[in-house]
Amino acid sequence: MIQIKKYQSEDINALVDLFDAYRVFYKMESNKMLAKNFLLERITNKESEIFVSENESHVLIGFVQLYPIFSSTRLKRLWLLNDLFVDPPQRGKGISKKLIQHAQQLCLESGSCGMILETAKSNMIGNQLYSSSGFDLDGEHNYYSWDVK
Repeated sequence: MIQIKKYQSEDINALVDLFDAYRVFYKMESNKMLAKNFLLERITNKESEIFVSENESHVLIGFVQLYPIFSSTRLKRLWLLNDLFVDPPQRGKGISKKLIQHAQQLCLESGSCGMILETAKSNMIGNQLYSSSGFDLDGEHNYYSWDVK
């Protein structure tokens, strides 16, 4: 039985392991110390909401992290689903969908106007997941980024 819950302080070490694996998946260098510091700063400053999934043995196997942003046109909070990760051996069990459902519940409970995310066009599994979870693909707007060099 998979359980989804809001992050609790005793989850930090297991969350760091998952977060580091998530970063490595995206071709970043492993650094658990920096990952832990980053997560603790977000949590301490109340800059993100994190939900974790755990198996029947209470081992963390996935997480979703959301950042609050705001929509000036809608005059409400909007959530950015920035990070979603499930331990590779645990994939295909509906865990990601359950994590998204908890994120959607956060949107409802916080009175926000919705949630946004981005994923690569080549992420076939993710694109199917988001479509099946009620997200609409925005084909009307361009996405731009600017990086400090």
